[in-house]
Order: sequence, then structure tokens, then C-alpha cells
Amino acid sequence: MNDRLDLASRCAQALYDRDAASQGLGMRLLASGPGSATLGMSVRADMLQGHGTCHGGFLFALADSAFAFACNSHNDATVAQGCSIDYVAPAVAGDTLTATCTELSRGKRTGVYDVRIENQHGKLIAVFRGKSYQIRGTVLPEETLK
Repeated sequence: MNDRLDLASRCAQALYDRDAASQGLGMRLLASGPGSATLGMSVRADMLQGHGTCHGGFLFALADSAFAFACNSHNDATVAQGCSIDYVAPAVAGDTLTATCTELSRGKRTGVYDVRIENQHGKLIAVFRGKSYQIRGTVLPEETLK
């Protein structure tokens, strides 16, 4: 297996295993790669706001989690420096959402990532842009990489 792909997969799984928030919202890690991640989440009735559509905070959380897995895929501990989201269409109860994150740029300390959230019909629900900042440390202990 490709070493970079294997590293990204191991980083994503380790982060997911420690991520009670994403798991608690029912997010599923569907795919990961160097600078990329795909997560799934079903919209539950308890995620609906007063207009009967998915609360934007849940959409943001899904995108933010995909962003986190993608920007940590190189085994450098990385956090969000800033992010924004644009809501394009509503999601409703029973929708199965997919958030796909792609790395646009990655420097020594910072990166830029885009996330697309689509429903089960491929309809665009939201777009998110995240800016990352690399902090000290790694996702996986260095001794486990040898």
C-alpha cells in the first residue's frame, strides 16, 4: 500500500477513535487520503430547527470534522485557524449527507481546505472553507511509524 495513503488512513482512524463529538452526532468516516477525508451523517429528527430543516450547526460540525481529518492526515497536529460556511440548500430528516474535504494548499504551518456537503441525491447542501494551523506534535506517536 502507498505509504502516504496508509499514514493518512491511520491518522484519520486514530482521530476518529478519539472524537466523541463526531461519533455522538452519528458521523461515519467513509474515506481518507493525504489531504482529504470523506464523512457521512444521517439527519435525525433531533437535528431539525424550527423550520423543519437541519440546523446549520450540525452541517457546520460535519464539515468541520471532515476538515479536521483531512488537515491532520499528514501526521502533523493541526487545528482550525478560521473557517466559514455557505448554506446552499436545506437538508431534511432522513437525508444522508456526505462531506468531502479536499486540501487546496499546505505550507509549513498553514493550509486551506474546501468541503462540499451533498445529500444522497448529489444535491449540494453547503460549502465550507477551512484554514488550518499546524501546532506542535503529531497525531500518531512517532515510535509507531517505524
